[in-house]
Amino acid sequence: MLSNPVYDPFQILTKVYSEGEHLKQAIADTYIEELNRARTVRIVYGVTENDGYLSHCIRHFAPKAPKPAVRLILKISLYMLLYMDKKRYMVTDCAVELCKKLGKGGVAGFVNAFLRRFDRAEADRALPAGEEGEAMALSYPLYAWRKLKAEYGDRAAAIASARSAGVCVRFERNEEKYLSLPHIDTPFAHTYIFPRFARDEGYDAGDYTFQSVGSRAVCETVEPCKEMLDACAAPGGKSVLLAKKCGGVTAFELHPHRVELIRQYRERMGAANVFERQKDSSVFDPAYAEKFDGVLCDVPCSGFGTLSENPDIRLFRKEGDFASLAAAQRGILAACARYVRRGGRLYYATCSVFAEENDLVVGEFLAKNPDFSPVRADSPLPYVRKKYGLQFLPDEAFGAGFYVAKLARK
Repeated sequence: MLSNPVYDPFQILTKVYSEGEHLKQAIADTYIEELNRARTVRIVYGVTENDGYLSHCIRHFAPKAPKPAVRLILKISLYMLLYMDKKRYMVTDCAVELCKKLGKGGVAGFVNAFLRRFDRAEADRALPAGEEGEAMALSYPLYAWRKLKAEYGDRAAAIASARSAGVCVRFERNEEKYLSLPHIDTPFAHTYIFPRFARDEGYDAGDYTFQSVGSRAVCETVEPCKEMLDACAAPGGKSVLLAKKCGGVTAFELHPHRVELIRQYRERMGAANVFERQKDSSVFDPAYAEKFDGVLCDVPCSGFGTLSENPDIRLFRKEGDFASLAAAQRGILAACARYVRRGGRLYYATCSVFAEENDLVVGEFLAKNPDFSPVRADSPLPYVRKKYGLQFLPDEAFGAGFYVAKLARK
């Protein structure tokens, strides 16, 4: 018997939309029919990626706002119609069947009529004029769209609509076993992007690990040194990679369960010179004063450079979050700068595309700390050179947006 393709996505997305659970965790926490896992994951990512436009479509074609469960069924159905080229009768039948299965047979007629009447051209004509309509069409939060346009002008639409190129995998050994699969070469050694990559026994053996192209590029800018501090380290990917060119890497992480993630990661990858510590990186600890040759602060940020990997940021990130994030960014950078030895290096990184989290933070830090100065960094990945650091943008960097600046302590 064929399964209803709407059911598993509905279960996952209910946890996201109604319970506030992050998408990746909701997928992990939900039983999914394995035969159709790829389809289910595509749908749940697609719905969250296109939430703004799908919400607009529902507002235009529904005479009154549907209840949350019905609205979610409509979003899934619209995604399948618009982006998966599924037959209208099939999508409609599946949506109606799910309404009945959930005990909502009373709205089955409404769902049926909505999906039969829906017309994309009409929905597009109904988009508001100006920035509001542009943001809806791109499913980009309006406040963030205004920031993006102000910074990048005509390039903003390409940045906002960029999608991930696939799964980025870094190999330690046996990569030839996997390179018969379709893949894209990255400019980094032993690192490839696959449209699809199924985890197998090689992962547990430490033959390879999943590591974002942004994480890979940030680590590439770090100079080899004897003692390195990764100040915001979980889940441990950068610490483990840096351990290959540093004598020892101390990995700070605030939360105990995330410290455990670092331990598991470095054990799986055999990185014996990584030492995880539960530590608040925004609070200076005199025991570590001037102890490290290099310190990496990959700080908490808005995450707008990772929308292709974390599309639910569109749902959860609010404009007011930027103020609290700024305080955390400045606090971590100020505290961790005191851990850098004379002549050492301080690295500041985010997965943001906005200057207020990147070059402006670094510029403010340098104004208050004259014993630090910017050092020119380069990367084989395309970037925009800013005053102090390198800005990578999703339309040129395999769907990833991030920033890194290198500073020297005099």
